[in-house]
Amino acid sequence: MELLRLGPIGRERPYAREAGVVYDLAPLTADIDGAFLASDGISRVREALVRGALASVDVDGLRIGAPVARPAAVVCIGQNYAAHAAESGSLPPEHPVIFFKHPNTVVGPNDVVLLPPGAEKVDWEVELAIVIGKTARYLSSPDAAREVIAGYTISNDVSERAYQLDVSGGQWSKGKCSETFNPLGPALVPADEVDPQALRLRSFVNGEPRQDSSTADMIFPVLQIVHELSQYLVLEPGDVINTGTPQGVALSGRFPYLQDGDEMTIEIEGLGRQHQHTERVHLA
Repeated sequence: MELLRLGPIGRERPYAREAGVVYDLAPLTADIDGAFLASDGISRVREALVRGALASVDVDGLRIGAPVARPAAVVCIGQNYAAHAAESGSLPPEHPVIFFKHPNTVVGPNDVVLLPPGAEKVDWEVELAIVIGKTARYLSSPDAAREVIAGYTISNDVSERAYQLDVSGGQWSKGKCSETFNPLGPALVPADEVDPQALRLRSFVNGEPRQDSSTADMIFPVLQIVHELSQYLVLEPGDVINTGTPQGVALSGRFPYLQDGDEMTIEIEGLGRQHQHTERVHLA
């Protein structure tokens, strides 16, 4: 099963897709958000599907929105693949590196990515994203994290490297928070249908391969990430965690940074595919 939010920006509606058929979730919820996830929303959708209580609908042509509405927090893990740490000129971290993206960076998986005026080092980053389904504070173990994860989706952690590294003041978020810098989706796949440590991640720019790796190569696996984060902050339903990107980004020096009109394809096995093109912001 997949949970979807479809429709124009700001007017997305909730849907579920099962065996290729899309069903309207309006009888169950107004949106796929933290409140829906915290109230056993995924279980309620499954039960309604079994009962035949949801109407199938034709959604051809509808825009795909981010699969979770209005996340209160987007927490990110940096350098979580050893080869990416190496191409960034760093040793693998001993503890998870944490930074934040502004929640309003989140857009649909196929929406336009805007290049800030004057930005010259905009980079792509395919990442597995965790969506939290229950409040998590001071979890007792990594295994306890299973109970608080609603599901998984795809994130493109778009980054401006000069903002991130050259004028950062020592903290990365300045290079991560420009508008549209977190395409998310296309779907939220329930956690019990995904093995988060056995997924192939790939990215392409203008059809040319860039990243090709597996979540099996994470330094800090998903359950450890959620457990450790819960020791330092309270995770709320609907929060998004970006789990890091593998090698193959422009920061490596092997590829050019994104330019106006470039096209990115971001995909994770079993979770779908994103496709964005870039547009330069021109100020009057």
